[in-house]
Formats: sequence, C-alpha cells, structure tokens
Amino acid sequence: MDGERTPKAVGIAWALLGLNTLGSAGAKTIVPLPRSLIQLVTMGALGVAFALALAVNLRLRIRASAFVLLLTLLLLPSVISSVHLGSGYGGLFRCARLALFVCTLWLLSRWWDGSLTFVRYHIRMYFAVLVSVVAGLAVSPGAAMPELYGGRLVGALWPLTPPQIGQYTAVIIGLTVLLVLGRRTDKAGAAAVIVPSLVLLALSHTRTATVGLLVGLALAIGSLLLTNAAARRFFTWAVLVVTVAAVGFAPALRAWFLRGQSQENFSSLTGRAKVWQALLAEPRTTLEQLFGTGLGDKSFDGLPIDNSWLAVYNEQGLTGVALVAAIIVVLGGVALLRPPSLPRACAIFLISFCAISSYTEAGLGDASAYLLHLALAASLLAAPAAATPVPAPAAPRRRVPRWALDRR
Repeated sequence: MDGERTPKAVGIAWALLGLNTLGSAGAKTIVPLPRSLIQLVTMGALGVAFALALAVNLRLRIRASAFVLLLTLLLLPSVISSVHLGSGYGGLFRCARLALFVCTLWLLSRWWDGSLTFVRYHIRMYFAVLVSVVAGLAVSPGAAMPELYGGRLVGALWPLTPPQIGQYTAVIIGLTVLLVLGRRTDKAGAAAVIVPSLVLLALSHTRTATVGLLVGLALAIGSLLLTNAAARRFFTWAVLVVTVAAVGFAPALRAWFLRGQSQENFSSLTGRAKVWQALLAEPRTTLEQLFGTGLGDKSFDGLPIDNSWLAVYNEQGLTGVALVAAIIVVLGGVALLRPPSLPRACAIFLISFCAISSYTEAGLGDASAYLLHLALAASLLAAPAAATPVPAPAAPRRRVPRWALDRR
C-alpha cells in the first residue's frame, strides 16, 4: 500500500458491512423491534459503509480482484431476472443492495495486501455481535432460548437465529486459533474469545457450523504442518482429543447432533430435502433456467431453501450457479498456489467453511455474511502491494566562498 497505514475508517466500513448482513428476520426480541426499523438500520449501515469507503478512497484506487470481478458479473443475472418483477419490486431493491455491497468491496480492495488487518476487523466485529447475544441471555434466558427454536440460543436483543450465532462463533474461533498458532496474538486474549464462543456454539446447537469449523481448521492447520511447529503440536493433540471424545462420549455427541429429532427427520436434514425436491421439480422457462426468477428472500413456497446452490439456481439461474462456483474454484485455486503462510491458512479455513455451509445455508448469491467471509479470504490471498521506493535525500550544496567567485 505504498507504505501507508490502513485508515480507521476502513475498519469501521468493514464492521458496517457486517451489520448490514445481520438480516431483519429472526427470533422475537425482548423489546419488539419493527422489521422496518431493523431494515432501516441495516441498509443505513451499508450506505454509511459505502460513503466511508469512498471518502477515504476519493481517487478510486482499487486492487485487481477476480473475486470482486465475479461478484460484479453476478449482478447481471440478478438484474435480468429481477427486472421482470417475478419476485416483486423487492428483487430490484435487493439488486441495488448487492450493487452497493460490491461497490464498497471494490473501494476497500485498495487495502487488500495479504496482511491480517481485516482478520482482526472480522473477529472484533463478530465478537461484538456475540456480546449482544450474551447480554440478551443474561437479561432474559427464556427469550434467548425459546421453545420455538427447541431451546437453542437466539439473539434476544437483535433478531439472530441459531444458525447465525453458530456461524459467527465458528468463524471467530477458527480465525483466533490460527492467530495463536501463528503467534500473532497472546494466549490469554485468545482464550477470552475462544472459550465463550465455544459455549455459545454449543448452546446454538448448530451442526453445520460445528462441522465447518472442524473440517476448516483441519485443512487450514494441515497447510501449516510443514512450516509451523506449533501447528504440528496442536494437530497431534487435536487428533488425540477428538479420538478420545469420539470413543468416550459417543452417545452424548450423537444426542447433541440429533437435537431430539428422529433418525428419519435427521436424514432428511430437518425437512430441507422435501423443499429441495419441490424446487427442482418446479417447471421453468428457458429464461428462468438461465437467469432465475429474481432476488428474493431465499424461500420457495414460503419455506426456506437453506441451500446456497439451489437458492442461487432459483433466483439467478444456471448463470448464477456457474459464477458462484467460479468464485469458490478461483479462491480455492489461488489458495493452493500460494506458499504456506498464516494468511493462506486463514483463507483456506474461510473458503472451506463457506463451501461446507453452502449445503445447508443460503447466502452465496446475495449480500450476506458468507460473501463477507469470502471477501476476507480474497483480501488474505491478495499479493502485497509493491512499495514505492523512497528517493534518497539530495546532498547539501556546498557554499562557495565569495572571494572564490571574484577570482577570474
């Protein structure tokens, strides 16, 4: 970055992008919040994030990014499908939101240099969200763990669902563990983040986030085994602990994963498979197959789709699916080609986590936390900017005595 420090406004803009992706639909809060008010806050956060990013980057200096370029191309099927108003005027509104989200990422890409700066922004942002979850649990345990969600942890101050809480906890746990292994943070500070986050992950009973955390960390730490002794020690102990837990606590782990469901309900992914089958069986025109029916609320016949690939197919068609697949493939390919390093390990964790979560969570085709995770991965995989050489100071001119100038 030509030797310049990242402005504080960049971190604030990143946090506001995270606020925008929190959503407006979720559990009932202690103090009822009108959905219109929540949408005003989230959309206002996106507008302020764009304004801040523009204010600190008035010259519109950007970094080349295949990730953001593919996101920009994803706007094409989104607009083509939404302009027919198949999903109402809300589709066009979501297109405008996605466009502003992508423009903000372009502006912030100026500071993407492969450093861990944005990782720290990410952890602080979602840790602040989890603090609000803990506050809601302390104020009203009944509202924070309602029977409507089977006693799983939700946001009682801000309407957050259990999968959201599981996602945020898993991401900051994984990133913080990697920072500890890379000796980029102290163990006491890391424990203050990891331990309460593990408790919240357990209370949220989010299976997808748990699997994504374990697999993502295994792949990320595996990429460091040849160059990091701490990673090798951690990997050895982790394998030992997981083996002992799998043998000694198998019934308890099985009960936690089943969440009181029958084997049949668990096999059908809590009814998701029925929605997926109905979506795929729905007759579609050629235009709808190519470009979808327009950006919507990631539901089909009033039921959540809960699969990123099918949600993209439904809203942005096969064109959108191809572009989202290209995003994952490009990021994964670049990560494999990079030499072993801590930023590369963090990127591998984020990419694998999002890829695993995409099977039971929607969000890869619209402005969401998952796209923000992948944007963080793209920033970690960016090549460091070439530093501008600082010119050497000019040598001082010797003063010539006046008598020498008078000589002929």
